[in-house]
Amino acid sequence: MAPVIEVRGLVKTYGSSRAVDDVSFDVAEGEVIAILGPNGAGKSTTVEILEGHRERTEGHVQVLGTDPATGGRPFRDRIGIVLQTSGIDPELTVREVVEMYGAAYTRRRPSSEVIDLVELSDRIDKRIVSLSGGLQRRVDLALGLVGDPELIFLDEPTTGFDPAARRRSWSLVENLTSLGRTVVLTTHYLDEAEYLADRVIVLAHGRIVAEGTPAELRARSDRETRIAFTLPAVDEPIAGLLQSLQGEAVGRGRSIEIITTAPTSDLAHLAGWAAHRGLELDGLTVESPGLEDIYLRLVGEEAEEPSEEQA
Repeated sequence: MAPVIEVRGLVKTYGSSRAVDDVSFDVAEGEVIAILGPNGAGKSTTVEILEGHRERTEGHVQVLGTDPATGGRPFRDRIGIVLQTSGIDPELTVREVVEMYGAAYTRRRPSSEVIDLVELSDRIDKRIVSLSGGLQRRVDLALGLVGDPELIFLDEPTTGFDPAARRRSWSLVENLTSLGRTVVLTTHYLDEAEYLADRVIVLAHGRIVAEGTPAELRARSDRETRIAFTLPAVDEPIAGLLQSLQGEAVGRGRSIEIITTAPTSDLAHLAGWAAHRGLELDGLTVESPGLEDIYLRLVGEEAEEPSEEQA
């Protein structure tokens, strides 16, 4: 089966600057792919080219079997876009704005069904201006779904949502993919990407610096695991306990932290020592590097701050 998105050697230049520099990837049908990167990394430019809203300088791009640069209305009729911000008339009601946007599509879902999907049925006749920022974001999501798209672009879709609403939105995305829909997600919430994405593409300075499933990216990391606990009061020296660890132990008082590349061995040693003495290691936690740790290492924490030219 042909990929829903096929990108080969994509380049976008602005004068002498390469915003996108030789980017290549595929997206399969029903896949959720997250495109991550700091400000100025090229992710927005890449997505806008896929949507047909920006022309490329070089490279091959096919989306739903069509060149988005020339696909025109038939192509746009098959995709849904949730922008970071939208220009909705604030005096329209939720029902009115969804019906108005839905009229632009040849194949559309019933307005009431879409409004129910984004949990706004109890506010269906409320004016947009009366809704909170998080609720207005749900309206944006409804507008991206009303055309029953085969491919959905979600640009920071849960900005302004409270944690519970974010989780419910994640369930909505999962439901869409279960129906065979394909999703391209850009987000600054690394936990969102880790939860939703089948695959992650990390961009920096216009190039792909990493690609794979969240688990694959974590597996490539050589970051150490952190084991932390509070040592119970004991009438014996603990030097032997700590010297037998493969990792490095640091601490103050009875609060101990171990940084190790052999977490299984060190945790077994600690547990065996405590169990033999009938003790508990209070507050025991084991933290492996998550997607956020890997992301920051790939792009550099300093890259998260935009330069004056990007701001």
